[in-house]
Amino acid sequence: MPTSRRGNGPQPPAAVLAVGLRKSYGDKTVLDGIDLRIPAGSVFALLGPNGAGKTTAVKILSTLITADAGELHVGGHDLATDPQAVRAAIGVTGQFSAVDGLITGEENMLLMADLHHLSKREGRWIAGELLERFDLTDAAKKPASTYSGGMKRRLDIAMTLVGDPRIIFLDEPTTGLDPRSRHNMWQIIRELVSDGVTVFLTTQYLDEADQLADRIAVLNDGRIAAQGTAEELKRLIPGGHVRLRFSDPSAYRSAAFALREGTLPQALGSARAGGTPLDDSLTLQIPSDGTQRELRSILDWLDSAGIEADELTVHTPDLDDVFFALTSGTNQPPKEAVR
Repeated sequence: MPTSRRGNGPQPPAAVLAVGLRKSYGDKTVLDGIDLRIPAGSVFALLGPNGAGKTTAVKILSTLITADAGELHVGGHDLATDPQAVRAAIGVTGQFSAVDGLITGEENMLLMADLHHLSKREGRWIAGELLERFDLTDAAKKPASTYSGGMKRRLDIAMTLVGDPRIIFLDEPTTGLDPRSRHNMWQIIRELVSDGVTVFLTTQYLDEADQLADRIAVLNDGRIAAQGTAEELKRLIPGGHVRLRFSDPSAYRSAAFALREGTLPQALGSARAGGTPLDDSLTLQIPSDGTQRELRSILDWLDSAGIEADELTVHTPDLDDVFFALTSGTNQPPKEAVR
């Protein structure tokens, strides 16, 4: 399940804040005034089709390229006036590994320590600690060219952590990894966030965003099509329903008759469109957005009608449905639902 730090108290400070971020290359607008607020100590995932501008956003926020317009703050520092302070606060792992395959894993780590102007003693201590943390101690003396894809990715992130950044940009960090290596990377990300690190993640894997992210934004045609928690985004897309399964045919027939007669309560908004009997399996399907209010109404309706279902399950659209709806130009959610 996604790591959650949301609560009823005051909002945590923003680790990344962008208002009106714009970037164009010639007559091609890549980012068209996007707004982002990423709380400290959280995972934020930016989704979008190839060419949507995800990597451009990462490059701008990590000071690699400049924006055309926008108020941008990273780690509390103004990107335009104090980029050096931003660089000191962040770490970046790009789509392509920064590992030098001609030298050993340990030498890669020590090279990063030198770039951060650490003393020889401190650099060796930090390198050893991180190599151990990422389970690379046994391979530390071997050329990085001999590492597997998962090992190289772990070394890449270990190198990023040499400077103890509080904000990390991970641009498609698990692309090309096998399922076990991907899950290992997910655990590493969770551990980083549990230490208070903020993670800005771009990914092509929607299940990855669903598993890891506190908040998700979908970028399409240079604009944020929608953003929110995974559950909030799923509720933007039609197709959610509650499924009632019965073992008693008479109870099933009573429920199906009630649905055909339209006796569902007014509170059930979308469900009042009627349910769908699935006769072979003694199952009824009732349209629902899956909210607590609607579920309570369905349960109250069953109780008042004296109907007992053996099983009630809630089915909501997944992030694949959300992604395709928001980036295909069809089935766009209503404007008031897009946050």
